[in-house]
Amino acid sequence: MQIRRTNQGFNFHNYPTFEKDIDPKQRAWIEVRGKSIETNVRKLRSKLSKSCQFMAVVKADGYGHDAKVVSDYAIKGGASHLGVATLKEGIRLRSSGVKIPILILGNLYMKRDLIISFKNDLMPTISSIRECLICNNIGKHFGLKFSLHLKVDTGMSRLGFDCNKFVQQFEKIQSFENISIEGIYSHLSSADEDNSLDPTSITQLQRQKFQELLKQINLDRNRNIKIHLANSAGMLLSKDFHFHMVRVGLSMYGYSPLTKIDKSLSLKPALFLKVKVAFIRIIDQGVSVSYGGKFVSSRKTKIAVLSIGYADGIPRNLSGKIYVIHNNKLFPQVGSITMDQMMVDITGSNEIKIGSTVVLIGSDGDKTISPLDWAKESHTIPWEILCSFKNRLPRVQVD
Repeated sequence: MQIRRTNQGFNFHNYPTFEKDIDPKQRAWIEVRGKSIETNVRKLRSKLSKSCQFMAVVKADGYGHDAKVVSDYAIKGGASHLGVATLKEGIRLRSSGVKIPILILGNLYMKRDLIISFKNDLMPTISSIRECLICNNIGKHFGLKFSLHLKVDTGMSRLGFDCNKFVQQFEKIQSFENISIEGIYSHLSSADEDNSLDPTSITQLQRQKFQELLKQINLDRNRNIKIHLANSAGMLLSKDFHFHMVRVGLSMYGYSPLTKIDKSLSLKPALFLKVKVAFIRIIDQGVSVSYGGKFVSSRKTKIAVLSIGYADGIPRNLSGKIYVIHNNKLFPQVGSITMDQMMVDITGSNEIKIGSTVVLIGSDGDKTISPLDWAKESHTIPWEILCSFKNRLPRVQVD
């Protein structure tokens, strides 16, 4: 198609036309601060003994931060292992050049998937004798040992060997010549609850059950097996949960799962969610805004339209409950959050213009909005907020 030139000689050929040429900050984006990840890992590791290793949990694309960026900075901070949820997540990290041990926390049960895991030097989580047999046969076929971790259910009722049957099954598994048991672990279900230090709490009962089981399988004969139980909450809760390794997710990204935390840690959030103002309009008193007309202006109101919505991962049930920051000032979001846009009341501001950048999550001056704030308002958990941000939000590394 021939491009028509104007009388002024304007030539469209001088302008980029491909997706790669679009500025990632053109609409809305997530800034990822890798140095904060590295700093957080160092601070968290300082709470561990020198012999206790650190597994950085980078599943769900690094909790929405970009798994490769998080992995690189976590390793710089001292992480010795990575944890992912799926086979594809592990392969992507291997393909990007990550060399350290990677544990697949999800369940692989098909022989084909376990072969792919083996060929990519990924360690699967094994929860039954059946998968152990498959892994042993794969190792035998290739004349090598298949490295894996065994999981035991101590109260989560999700993945893992039945705790009451594990001792007997472990004796059988040890007879398999072509597998290498790199770790034995379990998962805490309620470590972020306020009563977790109570001896009668679910968390303490899980730890006791896990320790009793470990005594029965006589780990003195299996010194190379890494024992791990603690997630972020367990790791921060007490050294009693550390064992040989901890699996840290949320805290590495800058947030504590505990209401009470050692403030000396000073964890730094690594994610900032920013968006540009796409349009500004003035409405009179008594005018409704957005779908359903649930917000009606009580005065003459200046409205900024932001190009971000629930298709980007902003929960619709946060409508009318959140704020944005601009130049250290908070402005309320009004009306229903729509698929691609949301509206903000910027009445009284002469600084915000079309193209101005506002912060939805992160800091500006001494004002901060956290995923914990959004989670509280939407009656969910910060993990869900972070993992909800869609891929159409570019991840921009700012370090």
